[in-house]
Amino acid sequence: MSRPKQIHINAFNMNCVGHIHHGLWTHPQDRSTEFNTLTYWTDLAKTLEKGLFDSLFIADVIGYYDVYQRGQNHGVDLTLREGIQLPVNNPWLVISAMAAVTEHLGFGVTATISAHHPYTFARDVTTLDHLSKGRIGWNIVTGYVDSGARGLGQEGLDEHDRRYDRADDFLELAYKLWEGSWEEGAVIADKARRIHALPEKVHPVVHNGPFYRSNAIHMSAPSPQRTPLLFQAGTSSRGLQFAGQHAEGVFIGATTPEAARKASRQLRQAAVEAGRRAEDIKIYADMAVVTGDSQAEAQEKYADYLSHASAEGGLAHFSASTGMDFSQYDLDEPIPFGKSNAIQSATSAAQAQGLTTRRKLLEQFKLGSRYNTVVGDANQVADELSRWIDEGEIDGFNLTRIVVPQTWEDFAHSIVPELQNRGRYRTAYAAGSLRHKLFGQGDRLPANHTGAQWRDLQAASEVAA
Repeated sequence: MSRPKQIHINAFNMNCVGHIHHGLWTHPQDRSTEFNTLTYWTDLAKTLEKGLFDSLFIADVIGYYDVYQRGQNHGVDLTLREGIQLPVNNPWLVISAMAAVTEHLGFGVTATISAHHPYTFARDVTTLDHLSKGRIGWNIVTGYVDSGARGLGQEGLDEHDRRYDRADDFLELAYKLWEGSWEEGAVIADKARRIHALPEKVHPVVHNGPFYRSNAIHMSAPSPQRTPLLFQAGTSSRGLQFAGQHAEGVFIGATTPEAARKASRQLRQAAVEAGRRAEDIKIYADMAVVTGDSQAEAQEKYADYLSHASAEGGLAHFSASTGMDFSQYDLDEPIPFGKSNAIQSATSAAQAQGLTTRRKLLEQFKLGSRYNTVVGDANQVADELSRWIDEGEIDGFNLTRIVVPQTWEDFAHSIVPELQNRGRYRTAYAAGSLRHKLFGQGDRLPANHTGAQWRDLQAASEVAA
């Protein structure tokens, strides 16, 4: 008899007050307003490591949500009042503090391509990978709000597919820096001979791409993973192509196990078409969990959460995700969804679910978000999560916060032991980097990954010349 598939869990958070379940920051037990303190993050990291979570995945957005009610205070009135991902702080700057109080917890951190240059960004990532001893992952985002583009001096967002073209070029230069600029053994730190690094083992990167140019040595010596573990979200046709080539972890917004299975098969096929193996991608579905010692207690907790949630806050967030101002429609007026330049998969999902009026959308967002929510005792929650894994052909979940830290404390205290009893969850962390923990082999990119081709950079540069 085959062993049951183990479930991977990321805690899903953001360096702000209101992340996914809008309005819940008002709950008396919620600590989200402490997001700008180090103790909030270090306490959270220690809680997650006790629960043997894979990683803390921190979302980010460059810009703010100004689509809903555009005519009122430049579209940010509700965003500011409800704290809908605004204010938001830099997610990268809290990582070293959390790494210092943990040994195994991984950190998946979001960075938007358009807000960085590969040369300096590569150094930032290498630095954190060194400090965390190989526990860094990067969630690759191409951007989806016009406000961020305007803040960066642009008229607005580039066209959807062109943003992915830019990301391809960004990744190619970053791979060259991480994988090829410094050979293995370049750093010897020989005090007697006064040689820290061997010059013949360090090579300049020459890159002339459609978006980026560079001719320089990577400023940082190689970290344990060199290239961070690569995460990505997006299942548009262009997003699938990008994921198949680059992503090692993919986040999907499926609403049912059947939808998850369809997305998973498309993603794994995209990886195969890029010369990789289907199992080279770990796929995570978004999920919220409310649990208690009994079903009645879980339902009571859920009702309490609902009393603090903001459905309109969830709708304002969704307006930014789709680029559509839903406030302009009457409650039961059909919404004419069209092609989006924002998150195309969000628009497609709403149509597939039949969420075609503002009333239906508000009902969907009654807990402040559109995420799937499982409510029940430990046995019921474990049953449902296992069903998603098996029927959806996925690997795990992004467990979003509802009340911080109660959501993750409850999961670690109640759900983890039940999953462990079923052989569905690790009982101890494996050694090694984040990549090694997830895939069970190697700290670096596998040889069949597109980024691995730049390991022999000197030979590649000679050919290019």
